[in-house]
Amino acid sequence: MSEKSISMCEGKGSLSHNNREFTAKNIDSSRTPNNIVFVQQELGEVYHQLFDEAVEKYNARQKRKDRKIGDYFEHLFNRPPGKSFIVNANKQKCFYEHLVYIGTKHDTGVGTPDAEITKECLREYMEGFQERNPNFYVFNAVMHLDESTPHLHIDYIPIGHFKNGLEVRNAKNKALEEMNFGKDAKANNRWRLAEWDILKNICNAHGIEISEPKKSRGYSYTVEEYGEHQDKINALNAEIERLTAERDETVAEFEKLSKKKVNITEIESIEAKESMFGKKVTLTKEDYDKLSDTAKKYVAMEKNIKKLKKERDAAVQELGAMKQQFSAVSSELSAYKKKEEDKRFFSREKMNAEGQRMKREEQLSRDLQKARAFISACGLADDFARYKFNKTRNTELE
Repeated sequence: MSEKSISMCEGKGSLSHNNREFTAKNIDSSRTPNNIVFVQQELGEVYHQLFDEAVEKYNARQKRKDRKIGDYFEHLFNRPPGKSFIVNANKQKCFYEHLVYIGTKHDTGVGTPDAEITKECLREYMEGFQERNPNFYVFNAVMHLDESTPHLHIDYIPIGHFKNGLEVRNAKNKALEEMNFGKDAKANNRWRLAEWDILKNICNAHGIEISEPKKSRGYSYTVEEYGEHQDKINALNAEIERLTAERDETVAEFEKLSKKKVNITEIESIEAKESMFGKKVTLTKEDYDKLSDTAKKYVAMEKNIKKLKKERDAAVQELGAMKQQFSAVSSELSAYKKKEEDKRFFSREKMNAEGQRMKREEQLSRDLQKARAFISACGLADDFARYKFNKTRNTELE
């Protein structure tokens, strides 16, 4: 079995896509019954289950009616719960999705022996997720086996506890802090690294070797670096997948409307002009308005998908440029290290030569002292002095 990679990212989940309430183009519907559903609860019901008691206690302490909270979900997001992500003005999300893959469609395609093993690894990972993460309440989790590669969609609501105000809230940073991952900006990354290690150990126990993510030839990312560079691309891909699925759902809704039989004698019936879908239909005023909204939604999603793909491509190019820059810096660093090594080598040679010269000078000085002592002991000091004087004067005269 070849080495495999682990991919974990924060997806922007569509519950209708995850729960197969419609069939997108990348789904093999004949394999949909093979999907594994771990838990499936209504988002609105879960919010009541998790927060109603805290809201009731909070409201009991309020003396002014305008400070009381009604439905907690609508209090946060100004609309009732649905099937997709909602993000409020404070960038708070109604739920979070943890998307997990082992391998790729090239080495772990559904139907292969490797896929069967990774399916068991993902199952084991999912079955321990809630216990490992008590502050992440999992309300929807499914393993998809009707796409190219087995993967998990884990949808959860983070729960934080507070002393003041509403005691229990949707609060991811507080949830991470209570699970001992810290409260700084890197808390989520520490949590993700811990989950990555857990899945890696599960894979190793099943005989799957997990490769360290590569950032350029000959060098390896740490898991932390890998997450930082790949999360943006993974998130964009997940958003494109979600919007594409919603677009397919919108097309399916239009097809349903276009096939609907309408009594043309109904009051306020309208014959729609040829639409962007290339169809002419006769609809009631209510269905016409609904169709118009659907078409506008389709156009908006097409524009959004195009924009996200452009951002994704830009992010991929940016990552490629970073790899090239890293390679250039690595080459420059190698050249610098060689230059410094050469300098150190030259310095050692120079110091050795200087040491040899000093030793020779010391030896000559010692020899000269011995010669002077010998001349003095023989009583020839005066004669040697006259000899030196005459030799010096002759040299000057010459």
